[in-house]
Amino acid sequence: MSSSRSRKRRTGLALAASLPLVAGALAMGIPTVAQADTGSASRDALTGTKPAWATAKADKGTTADSSKVSARVYFAGRDAAGLAAYAKAVSDPSSALYGKFLTAKQADARFGTTKQQVAEVTSWLKSSGLTVTGTASHYVTVTGDVAAAEKAFSTSLHNYQKGSKTYRAPSKTASAPASLNGAVLTVTGLDNAPHVVKHDDTTLPDPSAVFKNSGPFSSYYGSNTASSLPSAYGSKQPYAVKGYTGTQLRGAYGATEGNTGKGVTVAITDAFASPYIAKDAKTYAAKNGDAAYSKGQLTQVLPSSYQYTGADECDAAGWYGEETLDVEAVHGVAPKADITYVGASSCTDNDLLDALSKVVDNRLADIVTNSWGEAEQYDTPDLAAAYDQIFQQGAVEGIGFYFSSGDNGDELANTGVKQVDAPANSPWVTAVGGTSLAVGKSNTYNWETSWGTTKSLLSSDGSSWASLPGTYSYGGGGGTSKIYDQPFYQRGVVPDSLALANRGHTKQRVVPDVSAVGDPQTGFLVGQSQTFPDGSIQYSEYRIGGTSLASPVFAAIQALAQQAQGGVPIGFANPSIYNKYGTAAYHDVTDFPLGAGKRFAVVRVDYANGFDASGGTITSLRSLGRDSSLSAVVGYDDATGVGSPANGYLKSFAR
Repeated sequence: MSSSRSRKRRTGLALAASLPLVAGALAMGIPTVAQADTGSASRDALTGTKPAWATAKADKGTTADSSKVSARVYFAGRDAAGLAAYAKAVSDPSSALYGKFLTAKQADARFGTTKQQVAEVTSWLKSSGLTVTGTASHYVTVTGDVAAAEKAFSTSLHNYQKGSKTYRAPSKTASAPASLNGAVLTVTGLDNAPHVVKHDDTTLPDPSAVFKNSGPFSSYYGSNTASSLPSAYGSKQPYAVKGYTGTQLRGAYGATEGNTGKGVTVAITDAFASPYIAKDAKTYAAKNGDAAYSKGQLTQVLPSSYQYTGADECDAAGWYGEETLDVEAVHGVAPKADITYVGASSCTDNDLLDALSKVVDNRLADIVTNSWGEAEQYDTPDLAAAYDQIFQQGAVEGIGFYFSSGDNGDELANTGVKQVDAPANSPWVTAVGGTSLAVGKSNTYNWETSWGTTKSLLSSDGSSWASLPGTYSYGGGGGTSKIYDQPFYQRGVVPDSLALANRGHTKQRVVPDVSAVGDPQTGFLVGQSQTFPDGSIQYSEYRIGGTSLASPVFAAIQALAQQAQGGVPIGFANPSIYNKYGTAAYHDVTDFPLGAGKRFAVVRVDYANGFDASGGTITSLRSLGRDSSLSAVVGYDDATGVGSPANGYLKSFAR
């Protein structure tokens, strides 16, 4: 499911089988790290460039001067603080500037990098002995030896033990000359914990091996009870759904016939690109009652080549399923919205940042859904600053970014530390958590719990479920950030017990903000070309989930909402989302929607080999609403945020 910790993982795809710390700190209440001693009063610290793992205890000595460095130096632009302030004001319903978005050209003219800044930064880097290898709208790339990098950024590079490996990193915070007048936002690449892959092969692989669900199934929640199997939690439990369709999700979340997303463009960013997406999306829509795609409704913006090798940990073929899920979920819920897929050339931060930059620099969409991320501890503050600058630029242009909150609950079982995921932790994006959703016979909303799955196997004699509630498998991400302070829009909504969970004296950002269906047991039916055992590539359908489902579903709901308010962009949505807290706009999701003590579960029968019955089947009970240490309670919670969209959500946008 996940790639290496230094690379972004697909935040969902839970198959049915198994800061800136400088710019904008005042505007969003984000803490700045204490300025490091740069050795000279004539230099400006590039906050966050020394990673947390570069400790004195882990220090293994200086890096050889002749070792090579490849880095990106990001521009702060004309007015970094002004960009953050305008992004806040234009997104805040209480502000006089609310909704007064700028075009991409206007945003660049007001906040973008000047030619003089590019020239001065380039001159400084060259004078230090570095070679400038490329210039983009947001950064310059440089290469050189360690000695030149140390001279440029006024820091020493040391080798540090990080886990079982040793990586290079600055021994103190990097800096830039004060004479550049703040033109440099940050630098990435001084540490060489892997953030790039080689350009050895631009040929992407065939699709992943076929996966199929076994039956029996429910067609909607509870339609088919496993009456011959043991009871659990006081009653017989239903079989898992075959997979909800767009029609069922539209009904559950309050979409009427007139809500189609027409006139709105939703962008999807992922890594790589499925060569079968157009054919698969067309086939899936025809087979599952979705509207046919009109000409030009689904487009792709792709890189000229891919940074991928057959041994690459990015797992390019695995990302095909991510793109397929995102496209089919958005179209199923918002059938008339335009969809623009923007593929990154790899799953690394640099390439995903480039994909996001394409969206904002060219104003490619109104809404951007992103089903990828990684635990907060693995995202360094220098990268966070680069991400947040893109999100702020998007907010200024009326673009909203939506990120999956993660699929490992509080991350304790996965990383050994309770933490949230990034970039969902950014106060400039909407973090979408996951739920278990019960859709009724007529596509009606019955109830939701948080998504948190425990698994119990059927005993060998078929008489009981082993060790109820079973072992924890996965669940929607959530919790309290250790990096970001509490943003203004969470004040008065997020309980202090959550906001103060880490520091005890300073309130911090809590995620998720909102939630939608994510549980693979109550997941979405997706159709995708896959590689069958005989080597052939065929279209097949299966149930899938994860917050990789929740994010595109909520993004599609936002497309419906934007249409409902006359096509006017929603932009960065969090201030508006929290403004509606406690109203009929949301289902207040709890883990006991039918009363205290009433637990839910579903029965799953899976092929042992993931394809057919030749290897036998495995029967298990999957409990709902058991998300690690996260719980869905009355009011805001760190499992489901303010809740999921109810019938009143779209009505609140109507004009």
